[in-house]
Amino acid sequence: MAARGQGLEQDFDFFVVVDFEATCVKDARIFPQEIIEFPAVLVDGATGRIESAFRRYVRPKHHPVLTQFCRELTGIRQEDVDGGVDLGEALWLHGAWLKAATAGAGNKRSVRLAVVTWGDWDCRTMLEFECRFKGIEKPSYFDQWINLRVPFQAALGGGGGINLQEAVRAAGLDWEGRLHCGLDDARNTARLLAELMRRGVKITITGSLAAPPPMQKQPAPYMISPCGGSSATCLCYCGLASRGDVMNGANLTNLSYRRNQITE
Repeated sequence: MAARGQGLEQDFDFFVVVDFEATCVKDARIFPQEIIEFPAVLVDGATGRIESAFRRYVRPKHHPVLTQFCRELTGIRQEDVDGGVDLGEALWLHGAWLKAATAGAGNKRSVRLAVVTWGDWDCRTMLEFECRFKGIEKPSYFDQWINLRVPFQAALGGGGGINLQEAVRAAGLDWEGRLHCGLDDARNTARLLAELMRRGVKITITGSLAAPPPMQKQPAPYMISPCGGSSATCLCYCGLASRGDVMNGANLTNLSYRRNQITE
């Protein structure tokens, strides 16, 4: 089947768009960083239609009390993570949701599935680091992914520093929901994906993990560096300016505190 409005056939039956939110502090580093919101949006690979959505809040183990900066940035309340699940259970629940949501994919022997992110941080850095640090086994489909920034830039241009909200607007779409709410970010990424499909853009795998070394119970500490450890000013995974891996909270002045509801 071809993508909506185009004759181009995609290589995948479904795309799973994820956008993790994680613990953070203002103008400082945090170790270990932990996922606190696990959202996913399922997109039909033929039509670009959003089929289903998933979200679980995740209870951090090493920094269980969220900073004010983190709460304001993400809109996640302390009670959300206090009532959340651990990452291993979130992965299991996500897998169960994904299996149920793709169960009606016809008579195919297997469903062709690809994870989609905005940037490489979610799969290459955050999920991989935390699973290895905590000894959690994750599904192999997270070991390769589509960084939607790559086909977006190929189709519409823009520098490497363009953030998700800017990309959505550059594609002629209105931003929907709250910026830095993981589920809203995932939904907007899914809408951008559908728009690229509508324009006839081929969506292919852009990133993958090398075969990992044996799991270590006590890995040597290292810092998550969204900008590769550079001391130059750059953009972290959430789009805020940072220097030397430290996020700048100056852009939080106008953050909305509105809570978003989800229908799963």
